[in-house]
Amino acid sequence: QVQLVESGGGLVQAGGSLRLSCAASGRTYSLAFMAWFRQGPGKEREFVAGIRWSADITRYADSVKGRFTISRDNAKNTMYLQMNSLKPEDTAAYSCAAGVGSTGYNYWGQGTQVTVSS
Repeated sequence: QVQLVESGGGLVQAGGSLRLSCAASGRTYSLAFMAWFRQGPGKEREFVAGIRWSADITRYADSVKGRFTISRDNAKNTMYLQMNSLKPEDTAAYSCAAGVGSTGYNYWGQGTQVTVSS
């Protein structure tokens, strides 16, 4: 099993920045990839950004390209999401997820709220 705990959410004005963290514990050696998802008010959950656990391969949703940066620190078993130039439409509960293979995302965190005021 792998446990994921997010932190770093909060309230920020439009144009501001936040950095989210996702700390993994447990059988982290089994992880193949991790990602950030978000779910805004009245919206479905959507993919934000993903990263391979053992390679610098990343992927972003078009809506965040050029503004958000995903990274990881394997020594700390932690993934990050640097969010710059935040917009009110980025307001959402952000969750991290992790997968061990071809079966999708096996583990999910509880989420952290990001609110961007205009």
